[in-house]
Amino acid sequence: MQQRTLGPLGPVSVLTLGGGGLGQLWGETTRAECVATVRAAADAGINLFDMAPRYGDGEAEEVVGEAFGGKLPDGAMLTTKCFVGSMAAADVPAHVRALLEASLKRLRVEAVDVFLLHSNIVPNNDPMSDSPEAPTRLTSHAVFAEQVRTTFLELVKEGKAKYWGITGIGHPDTIMQVLGEQPTPAIVQCIANPIDSAGSLTFTPGPRKPREIMATAKANGVGVMGIRAVQAGALTDAIDRALPADHAEVVDYNRAGGFRALAKELGMSAADLGHRYALSMQGVDTVVLGVKNREELLQCVAAAEAGPLSADVMARVEDSFS
Repeated sequence: MQQRTLGPLGPVSVLTLGGGGLGQLWGETTRAECVATVRAAADAGINLFDMAPRYGDGEAEEVVGEAFGGKLPDGAMLTTKCFVGSMAAADVPAHVRALLEASLKRLRVEAVDVFLLHSNIVPNNDPMSDSPEAPTRLTSHAVFAEQVRTTFLELVKEGKAKYWGITGIGHPDTIMQVLGEQPTPAIVQCIANPIDSAGSLTFTPGPRKPREIMATAKANGVGVMGIRAVQAGALTDAIDRALPADHAEVVDYNRAGGFRALAKELGMSAADLGHRYALSMQGVDTVVLGVKNREELLQCVAAAEAGPLSADVMARVEDSFS
């Protein structure tokens, strides 16, 4: 599989196996099928596996631990994440350490390659800090800078993680501020789809600005992992789980009629077009997959092998939403 340089991690596969599907967030599957999917990903040349405790309450990490039995294939790398939210600043270091230790146990390894903040970073005293999502989802810049980043640096020094990173779907201007600060994260996970949508993961108002975030990351030597390539199923032929009509993913799915028609015209599935679009975006180093079985995995591998989209097709994809 083609590789690209992911910041200081060096060459990684253009596809990363994410844990959302393995944790059964994107429709039903089985533990056995997920374990087989992890092994098939490694066989296909995928060498980066992106996990988090929130993916099925640790299920995705358990799957990877079982699939590899604590002995990763040569060159394989692991990431995992932690939620901090709006907890008391003094409690952050112990909380972050406990989460990483639990993840390492489930993954059956002694260290990960990247440990990321899964919470969204927002400005200090942001009005959204009083929202129902704040306890787990929103972390102020001050708490990030004074507690989270400091703890990450200590964990790197101790050898529990080689690098640290952030999720790039919080307040976009604050994310870009963090990307320009020293020390910089090694990795940022950033929305990579034609409508720049984080869907149900949008917890702050205003546009997400993922392309500006990617450009800022590149200017500061930060690797970019593209996420939400098919916007949690909204940019596929059919959403594979029951959702209410006003759910953000359903709203985006209903916007995507022209996109699905274009995919059909081009002789590919909507998911194939979504993944190829993400892989063709300027600044994306690797695209994180949310697949839940080997069939979906192999479709994504084939889409990657088909190569980048032309500038004309990229423009047609974007125009299909107008």
